[in-house]
Amino acid sequence: MKIKQYVINMEKKAKAASWVLPSVPTETKNRILLALADSLLKNRTKLFRANRKDLAQAQRQGLSQAFLDRLLLDEKRIDAMAQSLENIARLADPVGQVIKSYRRPNGLLIKKVRVPIGVIAIIYEARPNVTSDCIGLCLKSGNAVILRGGKEALNSNLAVFNILSQVIKKYHLPEGAINLIRHSQRKAIDILLSQQNYIDLVIPRGGEGLIRLVSKKSQIPVIKHYKGICHVYVDQAADLSLARKVVFNAKVQRPGVCNAMETLLVHRAVAKRFLPEMIRKLQAAAVEIRGCPQARRIVKTLKKASAQDWSREYLDLILSVKVVPSLKQAIEHINRYGSRHSDAIISQDRLRQKEFLDGVDSACVYVNASTRFTDGYEFGLGAEMGISTDKIHCRGPMALEELTTYKYKIFGKGQIRT
Repeated sequence: MKIKQYVINMEKKAKAASWVLPSVPTETKNRILLALADSLLKNRTKLFRANRKDLAQAQRQGLSQAFLDRLLLDEKRIDAMAQSLENIARLADPVGQVIKSYRRPNGLLIKKVRVPIGVIAIIYEARPNVTSDCIGLCLKSGNAVILRGGKEALNSNLAVFNILSQVIKKYHLPEGAINLIRHSQRKAIDILLSQQNYIDLVIPRGGEGLIRLVSKKSQIPVIKHYKGICHVYVDQAADLSLARKVVFNAKVQRPGVCNAMETLLVHRAVAKRFLPEMIRKLQAAAVEIRGCPQARRIVKTLKKASAQDWSREYLDLILSVKVVPSLKQAIEHINRYGSRHSDAIISQDRLRQKEFLDGVDSACVYVNASTRFTDGYEFGLGAEMGISTDKIHCRGPMALEELTTYKYKIFGKGQIRT
């Protein structure tokens, strides 16, 4: 079958399924989610085997260590995938929730009620856990889903999908409830993005190039899960011991993900006391550091930061460091160069904390904590479709509520408009 017909047939089945899924009882959805989690755990050997093929191919291609880390499935990550599905099962079902209800003077009862969006297409890159997370979230929120993962993770994604689709069949959900495009050609994305009659929303999740491509080509509404240029600002009123702990975690704990710190800002009043020890610790963890002129005067071994470095998402053990003269300048730098993802202030001064929280225009703004917590699981949302850096419809971790829209249900007793 030609690829265009293959994709369109899939979209038609997904659209048909989207008319049935909103009526699936919560109890049934929860049983399916628990069965999906159990199936992943029981089939981990299949997942390891498929993932090893992808890892071997990625290594032959010379892809970065950070990329390999995103691609890897190990015991801990498969356990986490199953745990996410179990957590989604425990969460309240958003479908049918009454957002508000009121009666008009003419007697009409109006209810604003949560409903699924419909058919959601997810285009993503190297992380196989996205496959199970998105299936779980869409199932619980009553949406049909079409998945198109990156070619580097094709074997892993297919293995996850095949394991989960067997459970879906067992529970007799509509055939198009979950779908995975098995073609790795870019043409499949072009076809997907042109079918506004079948797909209601597109969510691209990956690098800057993918986001720009999807946003440019899509004829369907897009919620962007854009790059994560995350900052930690160490204020003049910071507890420097706490700051060193948070900064190290934000950069080193898992550098290849979107909520890792890419730029460290330090108030000039504490820079000489803070930076030398902090940089030694980071360099001992193999972090390459690129500094502004002031930072390089304090630690002379630093590489020179270019103008482009302030707006660069490294997704690697590389960090930009800038000394700033004031909190105001820190906020201005973040709003100018950041990606509206996640940013943190380390400070013991409540007024300065408030100024940062109010002034930084990002989806998630932290006080005295690592940006690495920007995650649906860590926020108690079960999992996430990604981190939205848009402002319309949803912002931050996109989970169950964000996968719904609403409709008005109006109850009358023969009222007519005069």
